[in-house]
Amino acid sequence: MVKGCSFIEKAGDPQDIFVPEEFTEEQKLIKEMVMDFCVKEIQEPMLKRGRELNATNDEDRAEVARLLEKSAELGLCGVAISEKHGGIDLDFNTGLIFAEAGAQGFSFATTIGCQTSIGSLPIVYYGNDAQKDKYLPGVASAKLKASYCLTEPNAGSDANSGKTRAILNEAGTHYVLNGQKMWITNGGFADLFIVFAKINDDKKLSALIVEKEFGGITIGAEEKKMGIKGSSTVQVFFNDCPVPVENLLAERGQGFKIALNILNSGRIKLAAGTTGGCKFSINKAVGYALERKQFDTPIAEFGAIKNKIAKMVVHTFAADSAVYQVGKKIDLKTAEFKAAGMSDGDSKLKALREFAVECAILKVKGSENADFVLDETLQIHGGMGYSMETGIEMGYRDARITRIYEGTNEINRMLSVAELTKRHLKSKEINLTTAGKKIPGLLFKQMIPFTSNDEAAIIANLKACFLLISGAAGKKLGKKLVDEQEIVMNLADILAEGFLAEAAYLRVQKLKTNKMVDADEIAVMEKIVKVYLYEALDMVRTAGNEIIDAYTSGMNQKTMRYLLSLLTKRYDINAKDLRRDIAEHAYLKKGYSF
Repeated sequence: MVKGCSFIEKAGDPQDIFVPEEFTEEQKLIKEMVMDFCVKEIQEPMLKRGRELNATNDEDRAEVARLLEKSAELGLCGVAISEKHGGIDLDFNTGLIFAEAGAQGFSFATTIGCQTSIGSLPIVYYGNDAQKDKYLPGVASAKLKASYCLTEPNAGSDANSGKTRAILNEAGTHYVLNGQKMWITNGGFADLFIVFAKINDDKKLSALIVEKEFGGITIGAEEKKMGIKGSSTVQVFFNDCPVPVENLLAERGQGFKIALNILNSGRIKLAAGTTGGCKFSINKAVGYALERKQFDTPIAEFGAIKNKIAKMVVHTFAADSAVYQVGKKIDLKTAEFKAAGMSDGDSKLKALREFAVECAILKVKGSENADFVLDETLQIHGGMGYSMETGIEMGYRDARITRIYEGTNEINRMLSVAELTKRHLKSKEINLTTAGKKIPGLLFKQMIPFTSNDEAAIIANLKACFLLISGAAGKKLGKKLVDEQEIVMNLADILAEGFLAEAAYLRVQKLKTNKMVDADEIAVMEKIVKVYLYEALDMVRTAGNEIIDAYTSGMNQKTMRYLLSLLTKRYDINAKDLRRDIAEHAYLKKGYSF
């Protein structure tokens, strides 16, 4: 049995996880094909044009639509659509490879991501046979360009507060749709809209498939954005738009459920995409550092530059490890549900829900790592990075949106803790109490003088920090904990560090035990894990103390601080030298090589 959130209950087994080194030749070819498309159709024309595509320009917006059609000729718009409906129906983990490779298409990654994910998955997962037969072949061929209409001017993170209404006409044949949606990706050229609205006086959202040809639809002007300028982003206005009743997705009132489940998929795909962007950026940073000279020396030789390169590699390796481990588990869970007699669509949806916590964590860590890596890449390029000439500043601007869409990082932090708590208290799927019973033994071990922790022990301690502090805070604050958002977000960061640290560690252990890569590569990976743990301990120590200071006082505060200090004991490594070794390896390989 594959179980979501199990990482917090017990130590992972290296032999039970998937590592990117296990990708098949077919999967590698898919990645190569997508990257080749991005280089030939997006990067090279951009260099020739001397500027990025900008959807506020009519010609550029038309070019983006044409690019979508070109990508469909290679099957790239049908990655999650069945062969019956013109797609290639990739397993979930292979779909993540597609998302990672697509990051090299810059803002086009947002365009095609909408087409293959939020714009079409509601039909893939929730559509009936007639809806799938009618719309999915067009989406797979990009003859129908898809968009997703959820956000409204006064309904962002609180999507269920939207005002868009669909009133059933007297004949009972159509819903008359009225409302306003904003930040609609692909909206400037979309033929198909997945629209969330409340039917009549319902309190809950429903989802409708709306064709532009239905009429009563007005498209606003293209938004002038900080980044992802090549992606079409508009407001969409529905004015007495007639929607046939047969275009209701799933059941009435299930719209919010549909939106949340589709976002689980989007979050981990975004994490894969940001990881691909990080690898691309590291390659750029390494290349420039090796060729740029100051004081007659390549800047790659300077300790400050090595420090930056190494940190970029370390955090990208951890995110990369975690993304594909979770992706594979989603595939395994899907297979479990299918074997139990569940339909294909329901199996995929339930598997995604199973790993909702991990998807939220990965979205946060992936997007914040992308911002960090792009920022450091720009810094390494100096003035050239700030210039439009290198394209680095474009990547810097493009990356910033990833912390906002698919649910803001603040929302995802709170979601990860809330969902984990719900699974413990309500559904009983996770037993945090049993997991917490290991804490006294871990604390006792840390009290023994001269205890030297190995990596596995440190990871266990990081998880114990979350269990210890969340348990104590929950006991003290009770239901009020949900209102203490600062505390919840700090708890989410502690939870995330334990998860990613273990993902990186398990990857290295599996590769080492199974001798899947050479010894030199393993040696560098082990250094990466050590540096990640070194930094994770510092972060958890800081976040933990902030939580303790926020809800305790007196002797209780002193006790909690002491227990935290035991679990985050000093890790005796020379992080500076390890980072230099990691950077030297990146120089040798001319970039990110794992």
